[in-house]
Amino acid sequence: MGNIIPIEVAKTLDGLFSERVRLSAKTRAYRSYNKTTQKWHNYTWEQIEKEVARWQIALAKEGLVAGDRVAIMLKNCPEWVIFDQAALGLGLVVVPLYTEDRAENTAYILIDSGAKLLLLEDQEQWQPLKNLGNHKLNLYKVITISKPENYTNNNIIDDNVNALSDWLPKKNGEMKHMNHKPNDLATIMYTSGTSGRPKGVMLSHHNLLTNANNCLQVVPVWQDDVFLSFLPLSHAFERTVGYYLPLMAGATVAYARSIPHLHEDLINIGPSILISVPRIYDRIYSVTHAKLKKKSIISRLIFKCTVEIGYSRFKLQQKRGPKKVSHLLWPILNTLIAKKVINKLGGRIRLAMAGGAPLSTEVSRMFIGLGLPVLQGYGMTECSPVASVNSIKNNIPSSVGHVIPGTKVKIGEKGTLLIHGPNVMLGYWNNPEATKAILTSDGWLDSGDVAHINNGTITITGRLKEIIVMSTGEKIPPADMESAILRDPLFDQVILIGEGRTFLSALVVINQDYQEKFTPQNKNTEKILLRRIAQQITEFPGYAKIKRVALCKEPWTIKNGMLTPTLKLKRTKLLTHYKSTINKLYMGR
Repeated sequence: MGNIIPIEVAKTLDGLFSERVRLSAKTRAYRSYNKTTQKWHNYTWEQIEKEVARWQIALAKEGLVAGDRVAIMLKNCPEWVIFDQAALGLGLVVVPLYTEDRAENTAYILIDSGAKLLLLEDQEQWQPLKNLGNHKLNLYKVITISKPENYTNNNIIDDNVNALSDWLPKKNGEMKHMNHKPNDLATIMYTSGTSGRPKGVMLSHHNLLTNANNCLQVVPVWQDDVFLSFLPLSHAFERTVGYYLPLMAGATVAYARSIPHLHEDLINIGPSILISVPRIYDRIYSVTHAKLKKKSIISRLIFKCTVEIGYSRFKLQQKRGPKKVSHLLWPILNTLIAKKVINKLGGRIRLAMAGGAPLSTEVSRMFIGLGLPVLQGYGMTECSPVASVNSIKNNIPSSVGHVIPGTKVKIGEKGTLLIHGPNVMLGYWNNPEATKAILTSDGWLDSGDVAHINNGTITITGRLKEIIVMSTGEKIPPADMESAILRDPLFDQVILIGEGRTFLSALVVINQDYQEKFTPQNKNTEKILLRRIAQQITEFPGYAKIKRVALCKEPWTIKNGMLTPTLKLKRTKLLTHYKSTINKLYMGR
């Protein structure tokens, strides 16, 4: 922790980078997989700085001035960091884009932000945007990392599109730092937009610096730590906690090749810290239990016993449980069961963080019981994004922990969590009405999430706009029940229905391995699905029983508009799309 760069020294995000280079020039900063050599390549801080300076020369030649917006649509890689730091050092405002987003959404963000330059992977990424009408995007320059086929040096690909190798100068100079202030705008990060158009969250250098610094006061990170980055850097959680935070601490970041390669990359990299959204933890949980079902009853009992004893030891360590004789079995169970599961995550993970959506208590219980501390936190893009997090010494899995230092929280009149601190955004870009609706005159941010605070511990109970109010008056937070249902490996996706209805129902997408067995035409399908669902929601109140279920053939994806780029359900879109199916579920009831 002694290697952390103070905010007062860094002042800005590019200042943070320069100070890290000064302190750790020759040490390893990043790791990335080279497809040509099929090997992992290491980059020192000094090497990255030289590239940053080279990119700044190219950006400066475009006539860009401080305050201009530049956009980036790349998968996580060292070039993402290089572009970000080069732009920030020149006083430019970075607009990150999701590589998997729909072209219409991407175009909207480019137009709304007024971006003048776009960096993307290749011609294939550019083509859908070009088809929408390039003149509408108002881009001065588009740069692609990869050269397209039939491309010759110094040849323009298409209109104002160039290959990176020709755009960059052959030599580099010294990294530049414009005379900008900590409270100057650093980035515009567009929210996913579960309903309506995405909004551009304006975050300053100070917003992001203080958030990374205050997170480090709760979650210790060391210079020899290694992060494996696989959440998109266009996601606020990954950008702050998986990029600026390790930069502040001097830790190494390795960029995973892809989600399908994640298991292999975990083994090869052996990260010590894992940052993820619940979806990844849910998937590992489902796969683990699916494999257990194929094993003997004795094997399943031993696994269950391991988790229970491990979790009991965790409660003892947290001073919330007694010492038990069964704890004496842990060394054996740890060797035979727990370590074998944890080793599949690389074998070196000392802590894991979860954010972006609620993490099921049952899922976190399994990981913690197997000896992997999972720290759930809470935040939103509008607060840079972390507001609270559990700590190693005070970890309550059913909560999102205590508010981070420097930030304040309270419960508002509507029962929603209000947030105040240096991490709260400057406002929404070009949207004063939306800014006024979420920010009070004295700077309190209304999260829209219903919560309660007990002895400083924050628990999120639902999203105000998403809480289902049944005709009986009962209120149901759908995300918790949906998360519980997804513990069953049979289900890939689920959305709860019941607003203004007398009972709950659900739409589900099942795992492709089961699709031949369960079809809408099979009369027993609904009965079996309901039974499987009931087994997962036993901890919920009796009025929260699901009485009808409909099977959806097609998965919900970003491309078909049913998911946001952060893989959250677009509830309004789903309810509209399946309106006739939903009506049939309640017909005659």
